[in-house]
Order: sequence, then C-alpha cells, then structure tokens
Amino acid sequence: MSGTAESAPATGQEQLWSVDEHLADILAAVRPLDPIELQLPDAQGCVLVEDVTVPVALPPFDNSSMDGYAVRTADVAGATEEFPASLTVVGDVAAGGGSLPRVGPGEAARIMTGAPLPPGAEAVVPVEWTDGGTGGGAATTMRPAGEGPDGASGEVRVYRSVEARGHVRARGSDVQAGDLALEAGTVLGPPQIGLLAAIGRGTVRVHPRPRVVVLSTGSELVQPGEQLGEGQIYDSNSFALTAAARDAGAIAYRVGAVTDDADTLRATIEDQLIRADMVVTTGGVSVGAYDVVKEALSSVGDEDEAGSGIDFRKLAMQPGKPQGFGSIGREHTPLLALPGNPVSSYVSFELFVRPAIRTLMGLEDVHRPTVRATLVADKPLSSPAGRRQFLRGTYDAEAGAITPVGGSGSHLVAALAHADALIVIPEESTSVDPGTELDVVLIG
Repeated sequence: MSGTAESAPATGQEQLWSVDEHLADILAAVRPLDPIELQLPDAQGCVLVEDVTVPVALPPFDNSSMDGYAVRTADVAGATEEFPASLTVVGDVAAGGGSLPRVGPGEAARIMTGAPLPPGAEAVVPVEWTDGGTGGGAATTMRPAGEGPDGASGEVRVYRSVEARGHVRARGSDVQAGDLALEAGTVLGPPQIGLLAAIGRGTVRVHPRPRVVVLSTGSELVQPGEQLGEGQIYDSNSFALTAAARDAGAIAYRVGAVTDDADTLRATIEDQLIRADMVVTTGGVSVGAYDVVKEALSSVGDEDEAGSGIDFRKLAMQPGKPQGFGSIGREHTPLLALPGNPVSSYVSFELFVRPAIRTLMGLEDVHRPTVRATLVADKPLSSPAGRRQFLRGTYDAEAGAITPVGGSGSHLVAALAHADALIVIPEESTSVDPGTELDVVLIG
C-alpha cells in the first residue's frame, strides 16, 4: 500500500490532487478483511461472505396461531351461542410438549399458541369462541396446559364454526427447506441474526468489523471534563471521528490526544498497531512548524517492506486541503492522516475514511447517498476557483431543497452539529446563485 497509485498526478510542491484521485488511490489499496467464522452474537454488523440456505422449513410443523381448541371442522359446523357444539376434551397440547393426543369425531384437544396441530384435528377454535370448559359463558383467558379439572378432561362448548386450517400456521409458510435465507453481502442486523438462529445456524462466515484506532495530536488539547488552561482547547476531533467510525460499522478505539512530539507519536501509533486494521490521525498534517504527524510519519516506511510509507498531499478541496495516506508496520496497516480543524477532519472522514472502512467490511456500496437538490439561500454562495467546496446544510427531502448552515469556516463545529448534508460546489464554480441545483451528500 504505497499511496502512489498510477492514476496519481505528477509530484511537485504545488501539485494538487483532486478529491476523486485521492479517494481512488485509497480504495485501490484497501481490501476487505479476510473472512472468519463467528458465533451469531459476535456477527452483528458484519457482512456475509456466502449465501445461506434454509436447512429446515419454517415453521417445521403445522402449529396453532391461537390459544384454543384443536377440532374437526365437521364437529363445530353451524355452532352458535344458542346451539353450541359440545366436544369431549381428550388432552392438552403445549408448545414443546410430548406425545400428541388424536382428535376423533366429537372430540377436541386444548392447544396453546405455537403447539403442533394434533393428528385428526383440522383447525383451531380460539378460546374466546368457547366456554373454556367451564360450562359458563364465553371464556376470556386460558389456563396453562393440564391445570384444573376443566382442562384436559370434561367437555368444552364451542359457540362458532371454523373453516379448515383456520388459525393454523402451515408448515413451511415462512420459508421452505432449500430456500435462500440470506445472500452473500448482507449486513447482519437483528432480524437477520434472528433468522439465522431460527434456521439453526449457530455460526456464520463473515468479513469481521474492522478495528479502527483514532487519535488526535496537539499539545494544546485537553480532554473534556478537565480544566482548560491558557491557550488550550478541548479535544473534540477524536470523539467525533471515533463515533463516526462506529457509525460506519467499525469497532473503534479512541486514543487520548498525543503531544506535539514526533517520537512520542510514532511510538504511540506503533503500540496501537496490534489492535488496528486501520489508523486515523487528526491534526499535524499541514506546513506548520509543529505539524507532528507529517514529521513523524514522512519517513516511517520500511525500506525492506515494499509499498510501505505515508504520502502527504494537498487536495483541490475546501475544507480539507492537507491529507495523508499510506500504510505502516509489517501488516501494512492503512493509515489516513486528516487535518486538525474540526470541520475539515469530519468532512475528510466522510469523503475518505468512511468508504475505506466499508471497503474493509466487504460492502459493495461504500459511499453516502448523493442526491440533487435546489439551493435555498439569501445570497449567492462563493467558492474558491479550482477547489471542490463542501458546505454544511440541511436537506428537505419533500421539497428537494438544501439550505446552508453556518459559514464556510473549518472551525465552525456548532454548525456541523445541526447539518445533515454536505453541499457540493464543483471546482469550476466560484459563485452559486439561489435556485441552482447542486449535488448533496446525505450524512444525517
């Protein structure tokens, strides 16, 4: 993983990479993580690597959808409250119970929801349509199987008729044996985990969720909850990007802010590689005297490891011009170095890190959805020539409109918190009038 793809522009001090070139270089170097077999509870959020077929029908047997009585339809034909059908109760059928009583002419078996339909029975009469075996009026509840003299013995009065297969869930009515349960590429959420359990799968083969280590740099950074000193600010980037990594599907680890010391940063990153499928840094990638990430990682490549190293670039975008990408360590762990301004780092994450994480997961669609929307604003929006600008906005899907939130400053984190979309102003535009249709990246 070199960070120097063939599609890259010629190097030069003032050479700018386009957003698309930088993203293509990242995605060309990142590969899905090797598949592993996981227990179902551990597979949530992972991506299937193979089709899963149904080994047994669901449900595996005809069963009752109601608490009531299993009957023959002929025995309750024409039954009314005035002229009920009286049937002899021959036994109880509970879900997961043992042997089943046979229901013959003039007989019924008390049955619970989910219990198998006993032999001879053709339908289930809900308990509310009977006297529950009490000899009184219509029942409102049903006692547990085998409880009381009015349960598996005596008689029950039925006040309504029922059609054949009434209140019966047919075997295989959900899925049949041999059906495709889930396709390869499916992300396993709660319903998919439930289906796998229902068909008897205890483990499943998936791409694991990538482990992403996020760390911020800067001697001025203080952890939230601590007292601010002169010239200090709270470390928000590592919290925002760790949350963003989790939102993308990763297992994310946040490392406390590292001071502006190249040796300390290099050692910290090397220590984190044991638990990282990807490393994301924020801050220290520009041209300042204390841009520690650039200083620490510019020569980190191992001369004996082909393709290692971090390439620092300038991109034709705003915010987020300075970027770094490459690999580190023996396993060639991908590292993305993002700028330190809050909005710059978050926009960079959405454009570059999120697609890389989702590529590691084995997903085919790795990008946020993009729509066209009409700009709603009080005045034209300005944009620097030759730069693709990303502004925060709120998207109205019903109206197909996008409204800017806050200004263009890369430090305006409050505006970012109220945005659910990024407004994309293309490189060739220096001014965009209200009413113009633009691309909008949905991030909410």
